[in-house]
Amino acid sequence: MMQQQTSDWWQRKDLCYQKQDLHFAGRRVADLARQFGTPVFVYSAQRFKENIERVKNALTAVAGQHRHQLYYAMKANRFAPLLTFLKQTGLCGIDACSPAEVEYALGCGFTAREISFTATSLSQPDFDQLARYDGMLFNADSLHAIREWGRRKPGSEIGLRINPAAGVSRASNQLLQYAGPVTTKFGIYREQFVEALTVAASFGMTVRRIHLHTGCGYLTEQLPQWQAVIEKCLWFVEQVPTVQRINIGGGLGVPHAASDQPIDLGKWADIIRQSFTVRDLIVDVEPGDYLAKDAGLLLMAITYLEKKQQTDFLGVDCGFNIAPEPAYYNLPFQPVPLFTGKELDHTPYHIAGHINEALDVWYENLLLPAMNDQKYLALINAGAYSGSMASNHCMRGQFREFLLLP
Repeated sequence: MMQQQTSDWWQRKDLCYQKQDLHFAGRRVADLARQFGTPVFVYSAQRFKENIERVKNALTAVAGQHRHQLYYAMKANRFAPLLTFLKQTGLCGIDACSPAEVEYALGCGFTAREISFTATSLSQPDFDQLARYDGMLFNADSLHAIREWGRRKPGSEIGLRINPAAGVSRASNQLLQYAGPVTTKFGIYREQFVEALTVAASFGMTVRRIHLHTGCGYLTEQLPQWQAVIEKCLWFVEQVPTVQRINIGGGLGVPHAASDQPIDLGKWADIIRQSFTVRDLIVDVEPGDYLAKDAGLLLMAITYLEKKQQTDFLGVDCGFNIAPEPAYYNLPFQPVPLFTGKELDHTPYHIAGHINEALDVWYENLLLPAMNDQKYLALINAGAYSGSMASNHCMRGQFREFLLLP
């Protein structure tokens, strides 16, 4: 549950009010809600493509056109039309974290060689299935994974996911960090790294990649902290003379509140230049949030307006189970009306979903214009880790998804 006043901080060229009506990806959002019904996710293919190009341009400026590679973290949003669109652009590969994701990506047109795989706690059937995909980039996150991969792929090239015992996240949110002072399940720690190299060598495997992912949602304010994390990772790189690529994972964030400033990709890329390109390493990046999050809206129908004691509630036909990040990670996803009123006075509303749980409140004290004549709300930043994390809690898991092409 978040407390914040409504504002226009989120507006941009392809998501803004035109003559008081909210427009997204060149469409009037009220028309989309009426046409598709609610709850519904709508995604902008053009915004997604622009986000990819923005990251690639920043990397090209410091690493060159052929010294970097993007792998889209498909756990952020696995909508098949979106994945197929990405394949057709040729701008990125896929970051997968389960055998089922690999199979799904292949079904959307990607080849095994376009897939970077990193996962944890893999079972024997998982390894058996993954070993069938020749050319896939496999990154082991544990001694166990190195051994099992070595038994199935002796003499192959392998990547190692490391844990630098330091993390980074938006607003120092511990719920979004994969590494830090608390020991986590992710990656190989420094104390185990020599043993990891020994195990890989015992199977004749060559370590070509170092992989890391330590947190999510970081913005410009957190770049010094991210740079400190990267510097800790250099020790691992320096232990492996055969390494050719560094995979810095994802974690690039987007603004969620008026106080957030968009990440400065120039400064981000310069840290990469200082740390990796001077070592002649190819840089791989696995963004999910940055590519997908602000490319999607969740449209919800208003179910009731009612004052309970001193609080005005606005109910919607969609609960936290459809877009869990606000409830799970305390990330603010701001609801916005589909048309602006002319009134100068605004009312603070609690935006409540239809799930029978106390945490099912989208926003607290959100200032909105008179809502009596409005039928819908739009939840911004719903393009990543919303539909892909949805559940059928209270048997309220039904939603639709549509991709809006340019």
